[in-house]
Amino acid sequence: MPCAYIHYPFENKELFEKNFPGDFVAEGLDQTRGWFYTLMVLSTALFGKPAFRNLICNGLVLAEDGKKMSKSEKNYPPPLEVIDEYGADAVRLYLINSPVVRAEPLRFRKEGVLGVVKDVFLPWYNAYRFLVQNAKRLEVEGSGPFVPTDLATLRSSNVLDQWIHSATQSLVCFVRQEMDAYRLYTVVPYLLKFLDNLTNIYVRFNRKRLKGRTGEDDCHIALSTLYNVLLTSCKVMTPFTPFFTEKLYQNLRKAREGSEESIHYCSFPEADGTRVERRIEQSVTRMMTVIDLARNIRERHKLPLKTPLMEITVVHPDAEFLDDITGKLREYVLEELNVRSLVPCNDTLKYASLKAEPDFSVLGKRLGKSMRLVAKEVKEMSQQDILRFEEARKLTIAGHTLELKDIKIVRVFKRPDGLKDTEIDANGDGDVLVLLDLRPDDSLYEAGVAREIVNRVQKLRKKSGLEPTDVVEVYIDSLDKDESALQQVLSSQEQYIKDTIGSSLLPSRLMPSHAVILSDESFQNVSKLSFKISLARPACVQVSHHLNITNNNC
Repeated sequence: MPCAYIHYPFENKELFEKNFPGDFVAEGLDQTRGWFYTLMVLSTALFGKPAFRNLICNGLVLAEDGKKMSKSEKNYPPPLEVIDEYGADAVRLYLINSPVVRAEPLRFRKEGVLGVVKDVFLPWYNAYRFLVQNAKRLEVEGSGPFVPTDLATLRSSNVLDQWIHSATQSLVCFVRQEMDAYRLYTVVPYLLKFLDNLTNIYVRFNRKRLKGRTGEDDCHIALSTLYNVLLTSCKVMTPFTPFFTEKLYQNLRKAREGSEESIHYCSFPEADGTRVERRIEQSVTRMMTVIDLARNIRERHKLPLKTPLMEITVVHPDAEFLDDITGKLREYVLEELNVRSLVPCNDTLKYASLKAEPDFSVLGKRLGKSMRLVAKEVKEMSQQDILRFEEARKLTIAGHTLELKDIKIVRVFKRPDGLKDTEIDANGDGDVLVLLDLRPDDSLYEAGVAREIVNRVQKLRKKSGLEPTDVVEVYIDSLDKDESALQQVLSSQEQYIKDTIGSSLLPSRLMPSHAVILSDESFQNVSKLSFKISLARPACVQVSHHLNITNNNC
């Protein structure tokens, strides 16, 4: 950008003209009246244009108390200690996601770096570890080492596979777009959203498939999907987290021959527009809206997800919205909310009364003096008027055209006659209304107890440090005088328990005297039952296998 250092215009004219103006210049906010100003004045005076195409201006990093960092006052944590404790990648992401990259000051907090580790790296690593564990399990139980299907040839009819592929391509497109515009600060929030979707939607909702409970072929498709998503996300994030992504890549590449020796030798991914499914992304977003609203109802009534409920009703006037929830995504809604049936309803007035409120923040400046008249007309809209407005998506009042974004539609729940708030409750977001039937049902009791037992077994396995591939025998013993209630649950829910924990629950009286007990624990008053669970090594186990993909600690 400066011309004198290459002796322009006396020589190197071609070199200068080829590289001027510069792609970008980066300096601190304190250079606004210094280097930035000098470059702008000289370049404008000499060439009539700026000396750079883009400018990155960083703010000042201050101590936690807002003062300038000072060696004498020691009012900041030593940088190398922070890096040693949390990693250079965590520090880098913390700074990239801070006001510093928007030319604003940052009060550096060590806890902020820890937050990046918790919110970004732990969920990311847990998804990777889940892949490794189940690839290892597939190798032990299946026909050979896990070899992921290449993304170019991977095709799946599963809606969540299609959705996560689409979300991954959207991530690639977004990061490319933001980097082209030098907007560093938008990347981390988008990555957080993507990782949340990956871990709390894709992995969580596909646990059965990823663990092989829907068949080996379906398991291979799900694991291949997760593998390709993790590989692509690592390549996308390498410029921001070079050490972490390299650590994951060095293990991921072992599953595919011919991979580059380092992730830093790989090309940055190109977005595949054919795999971006906006319609599927919209459907999953709608599903999660319904699930979140129903979860909030459970939380209000202190009903854990392990307690099964009979029915959920989804109220929305749009048939397409209801088709999304009741189609391929129905099973995920029912399983995640632990509800037996889902009822769609397009009659909004059956369960809610409607009120229209003008959005003053949107309309105030636009309407000016007409705001009072328009607001009065909007508030006086009848329920049928509101329904017609939602269908037409626009309305004219006093010569002003109003759209959906200009008016807030409030849905007030109308509880069916004869039912209390402890028996049925609703939650909405202004667009969709969700009702949960909270009434207890004896037919659901045994299923609820089974989920409680499974939950205790899984926690005991985790407490014992067991891997998913570790084979153990699970014994249960009733601590109640009357053992019949527990036996009835174990009998009626035997298949569910076996499918979930991978083995049947054995009576404690069948435990050999020489059994090696890994862990045991007694549980009192779990859904009115008390029992003891013991994990023991099988009497004889011989396992010999070689893995192409290993579970490295990170």
